[in-house]
Amino acid sequence: MKQKKTVRSQAKKDSPGANTAIKSEKKTEGNSVFSWLLVLALLGAWLSVGVMWFDLVDYNSVVGVYDADGDGDFDVEDAKVLLGLTEKPVMVASPKSPLGKKELHAESPSGENKESTSHTPHDAEPSLELTTEESRPANQEPELPPETQPVPTSVSTPESITETTELPEEPSVESKEEKEAKKKKPKLLNKFDKTIKSEINAAEKLRKKGKIEESLQAFEALVQKFPQSPRCRYGKAQAEDDLAEKMRSNEMLLKAVNTYREVAELPDVPPDLTKATLKRRADRQQFLGRTRGSLATLEKLVEIFPEDVSLKNDLGVAHLLLGDNKGAKRIYEEVLAHAPHDGFAKVHYGFILKSENKIEESIPYLREGLESGEPGTDDGRFYFHLGDALQRTGDKSAYDWYEAGHQRGHFASVWQRSLYNVPGLRAQPWWTAEETGYTALVKTLERNWLTIKDEALSVLDGNSGQFLPEDENLRETGDWGQFTLWQQGRKVAASCQYVPKTCGLLERYAEATSCKRGQIKFSVMQAGTHVWPHTGPTNCRLRMHLGLVIPSKGCRIRCTNQTREWEEGKVLIFDDSFEHEVWQEAESYRLIFIVDVWHPELTQVQRQTLSPI
Repeated sequence: MKQKKTVRSQAKKDSPGANTAIKSEKKTEGNSVFSWLLVLALLGAWLSVGVMWFDLVDYNSVVGVYDADGDGDFDVEDAKVLLGLTEKPVMVASPKSPLGKKELHAESPSGENKESTSHTPHDAEPSLELTTEESRPANQEPELPPETQPVPTSVSTPESITETTELPEEPSVESKEEKEAKKKKPKLLNKFDKTIKSEINAAEKLRKKGKIEESLQAFEALVQKFPQSPRCRYGKAQAEDDLAEKMRSNEMLLKAVNTYREVAELPDVPPDLTKATLKRRADRQQFLGRTRGSLATLEKLVEIFPEDVSLKNDLGVAHLLLGDNKGAKRIYEEVLAHAPHDGFAKVHYGFILKSENKIEESIPYLREGLESGEPGTDDGRFYFHLGDALQRTGDKSAYDWYEAGHQRGHFASVWQRSLYNVPGLRAQPWWTAEETGYTALVKTLERNWLTIKDEALSVLDGNSGQFLPEDENLRETGDWGQFTLWQQGRKVAASCQYVPKTCGLLERYAEATSCKRGQIKFSVMQAGTHVWPHTGPTNCRLRMHLGLVIPSKGCRIRCTNQTREWEEGKVLIFDDSFEHEVWQEAESYRLIFIVDVWHPELTQVQRQTLSPI
């Protein structure tokens, strides 16, 4: 029987019909499995599309759960970690490259007209002028420094600037309120504007793509169609603003300023849109030099949003820009009464106190404001004034703060602390005539020093009132007068009529008479005078001192750590952007002739285009 069964089975296998049936059955079974696999794959693909396209699941949060090795996706390595086959990798910062360290003092080519200054935010840029030796006339408007890079939100204070090898601390966990505040976007649409959101977005898309003219036309059409729409009119103002920048047109910018005003005057304007509109209007008014108009706009903002401390801080800056220190002081006192830890208000309030010569009172405000690290506080002028205040009280920590300012990139070095600079210029405290290349000028001054002296004495003896007292609060003690012949590259004709020979000698030396960042003047210092350590405002000039009447003992000048004395008929040359200090301890007056010249490495283009100081 067993043999018959085997034969019968073999017969079935050898039968063509049977073989075909078996293959057909297997094929059908394979097709069925393949079909199911294909259906499942398609379902998976469409499910993935649905998840991503319709945002059904937060992909990043899911990956965050399963991305065990921190490479941004889920793969075999993640599976190994989750299954316990490997350990989760630990990310460690390299001590050789500490986080947060930045490159300072990048030099530019000598021919490039590039100037650096203290870093301040665009929406709160105070023109806090340095009280530096003979830097500008008392009635001159302060010069606004050019915009630079955004302000870092953390500050290296003297206690931390030497810590360069420690690993950074773990970031603090943000509270739910902080996360919500970050996610919260300003609401710029009222109920009506939401109904025409697609039309607004279309015009806005053109603006963001740089098609400014087309965007402006689109928004103008929308304003014609929907004259009561705040968002349409705001879009028009933004497009005009962008076009003004593209065209370099103040006229177009003025149109934008007026359109911003129209937005705020419409009914049913969302509060966030009102705030954004008026802040931008104030900023653009300030840019146009309409400081009083900017002040009025900010006052309106503070009236509408009285609880917004940042707006009050901006209002204080506007008062400072107008030279209204009393008004600014009142604003910052109000801010600090409600927000006693506000760093921005503290540094500005400290600056005002120092300008009032309340040196000791200013120190804690300047220090605590800088230590806060709040936006708008990391400014070279605050480091400058804090260090200066500490120096005047005999506190040696002044140089720690100067070092901190240097580390933040505000000062070229602890000694060279000028803020209106051209990068890359040769920097040294003392110069020789040969190093400057102005040997002809030096020889002319020294050969004619008696003529220059006689004319200066005639003015001094005449008691004509031409010598004016130094009024920049640089003297600790004594009397110091100056008689100016050239200021910011312009000849003072009324002064030259008293000393015509001296002015005639200088006419042919453009390196001096065209120096918009310097002066040419006589300087008389009475016995018992001490000038505080200080620095000039810019590295773009060198200063020549020609000795005219020099007592035999007691008169000296220190620049950095080198001290020298004047000689009658001889020229001393130094860079006054470095710290210098003067003592006059003789029994009679000292008279010198000061001639500022352009730094010899400045190009002709730079000399012509640099702003005056």
